[in-house]
Amino acid sequence: MTDAPESPALSRELLQGLETLGGQLVWRIGKDESSDDIVVRLGYASATPRFAHLPRLRSAGDAELQVALRDNRVVIEWVD
Repeated sequence: MTDAPESPALSRELLQGLETLGGQLVWRIGKDESSDDIVVRLGYASATPRFAHLPRLRSAGDAELQVALRDNRVVIEWVD
C-alpha cells in the first residue's frame, strides 16, 4: 500500500482493513455486448471460477471508461 496522508476521518485500523479486503477481491472491467455500458464485475477471489460463466465483456479503453463515468453508464455487478 502506498502511504496515504493521515486523515482524521480514516483511522489506521480502517485503512488496514480496507487494504486486507482489497487483497481478497478480483474484478473485471469491460463493455457489455448488448448495451455498450461499462460493466465492473467484482467478487471475492473464491468466486473467480464463476466469472467464466458470465457473458463476455469487450475491452474498453481509458477514454471509453471516462465517457461512461460522465454519462452514468457504469454498472457494478457483484459475483457471488
